[in-house]
Amino acid sequence: MALAYSKENALNAICPYFTMFPLEFPLQVIKKHMKDRPVVLDPFCGRGTTLFAARNLGLESWGIDTSPVAVAIARAKLASCDLNEPLHLAERLICESDDAPIPSTEFFKAAYHRDTLRDLCALRHGLLNIETETNASAVLRAAILGCLHGPLPKNIENVGYFSNQMPRTYASKPDYAVRFWKERSLKAPRIDVLQVLRRKIGRLVGLDQASSCSISQVLHGDAQSAEVFRSLRTSPSIVITSPPYYGMKTYVQDQWLRNWFLGGPDSTDYSNGVQLDHGGQDAFSVSLGKVWRNIAISSDSSESLHMYVRFGIIPSASVDAKKIFKKSLEESGIDWRLVSTRAAKSAHDGKRQAVQMKTNSAAAIEFDFHVERI
Repeated sequence: MALAYSKENALNAICPYFTMFPLEFPLQVIKKHMKDRPVVLDPFCGRGTTLFAARNLGLESWGIDTSPVAVAIARAKLASCDLNEPLHLAERLICESDDAPIPSTEFFKAAYHRDTLRDLCALRHGLLNIETETNASAVLRAAILGCLHGPLPKNIENVGYFSNQMPRTYASKPDYAVRFWKERSLKAPRIDVLQVLRRKIGRLVGLDQASSCSISQVLHGDAQSAEVFRSLRTSPSIVITSPPYYGMKTYVQDQWLRNWFLGGPDSTDYSNGVQLDHGGQDAFSVSLGKVWRNIAISSDSSESLHMYVRFGIIPSASVDAKKIFKKSLEESGIDWRLVSTRAAKSAHDGKRQAVQMKTNSAAAIEFDFHVERI
């Protein structure tokens, strides 16, 4: 059975998220280096699978991501608190946030029952204005993001999401969603927000166990910039990561609803946001090379530095993933030795991003690269 389906790893599944690699990948890599007690870094940490793996093995880890959604989810993977703390916080915020602004667009009216939307907006308002970030608030925020939208069950008593019928890993665009619901006469049911959160958080086995890291070790920033690496208090010795696919530029739009909950607009933002340069293969390699350079400079030059990179290209791009990756190493200006190159091990691994891109074409092959600084 895949580790993703184990109840012991429920915290890693606190929020469905696209483009995540399987937990087996970082665990296998870290275990090879356990005798050195490495400090683990993921500069494209996404929902924090690498960080969760390091936590499970009692190691220090750091994560960086440009997406506030990714950062919010990943921080929960490093949190430690009693299961009741996030729930008590949710109850308090709903009671105290009577003046929370509520969107009045057609989408929100159709996506949520008015009572459900009122409670969600109270939680949003309360978390946006919280004075001190805590482990409990990090867990609550990630749990809400995980329940914000998703499919409706046949039996409403088993509901795990707050919305009308929607995908769970990405948010449908407002106009499309409204048409979909109208054509099928789908009405958003009244969902007991606290009840859903109790079930969600109650399944987080191991949350009350001490964490090897602080939630502050997930940094919101661009790994292309040397500035964000100045916040690393320890030198990384192992990097385990999966950069965005070349040609995949819809991360911001696909997560627009979760971005709204985190303080963003109540409509889709079609700007590209801060991300790697997809303006051509050479531009992408240069952009990625900046990240590899920043990693090397931030690490202790007298110590070994290994990078394990799962890398791929969207099917429609029709370019050579290996060529782009090797070019990015050259562009970094750092001497790297390519230790190994192999295709990702399973068909599931290869298709995970293609599915979210809603394409009928064959899944791109992902490669696992292991490089070492010389």
